[in-house]
Amino acid sequence: MVSPSGEQFEISAGGYRAVITESGAALRVLTFEGEDLIDGFADDEMASLGRGQLLMPWPNRLEDGQYSFGGADYQLALTEPKRNNASHGLARWAAWSVLEHTDTSVALTYRLMAQSGYPWLLDLHVQYDVSADGLTVTQSATNLSEAPAPYASGAHPYLTVGAPLEDCELLLPAGTRALADPERLLPAGSEDVEATDYDFRVWRPVKETVFNDAFTDLRRGRDGRAEVVLRADRAVLLWVDEQHRWLQLYSADDVAGHARRSLAVEPMTANANAFRTGEDLVTIEPEDTFSAVWGIRAV
Repeated sequence: MVSPSGEQFEISAGGYRAVITESGAALRVLTFEGEDLIDGFADDEMASLGRGQLLMPWPNRLEDGQYSFGGADYQLALTEPKRNNASHGLARWAAWSVLEHTDTSVALTYRLMAQSGYPWLLDLHVQYDVSADGLTVTQSATNLSEAPAPYASGAHPYLTVGAPLEDCELLLPAGTRALADPERLLPAGSEDVEATDYDFRVWRPVKETVFNDAFTDLRRGRDGRAEVVLRADRAVLLWVDEQHRWLQLYSADDVAGHARRSLAVEPMTANANAFRTGEDLVTIEPEDTFSAVWGIRAV
């Protein structure tokens, strides 16, 4: 019997263990010394709510699936029909191929063919590495087309510390929260987090705070990384490099059986609707490669 998420690729080192799936090259399991760092999915399930999936060549939502680029108009399939949006890219359900698999690392690739709504040919690549420093994920895209291609990337891990969110504390180094319209969850302005319920620039209890929000203006260390930490009796940290200018947080309050049991912290190089707004959208020139790196570790 084949798993719904296809072949499974396990890697381990330094007390960490990860399992990546053929379907979407998704991160299904990540543990440290036997304790879950992500709220993933079982090997007899398919990914739900985007769990562990890679979001390429765009993350989050695209209004009406419509955009213009290079003087032409495009229409993508509406993969979130109830909100009339195209959602989370074109690669998260594809069968990815393994390039290399060792005890501590696995690299997978997927050739995204030119198609209606996105007529560029990209080679997508992801590498998962584990070490004593935790998990490092490198997502890349190479443009094999003759014309520049619009691009953004993201990922969808759910962090867990074995406690419901109301019993957790959060450190989120973000100065600005993107506002979204409540019906379609598309960007509708922004606000400074100062003196709001979403100012977690210093440790604060999550309590009843509901998240389905994108954050930017990330405070970074000398190495250029921004770090989010969720803690209760134990703690987990997600870091992003400078290519990731946004973090989407989601507490799944609107989903029965999943509400507030973990916190999605989604690295994104651009916010929702970037193909329409152009904000932080990357243009990959022919034969060029764009890469972004993020990771997770126990604290």
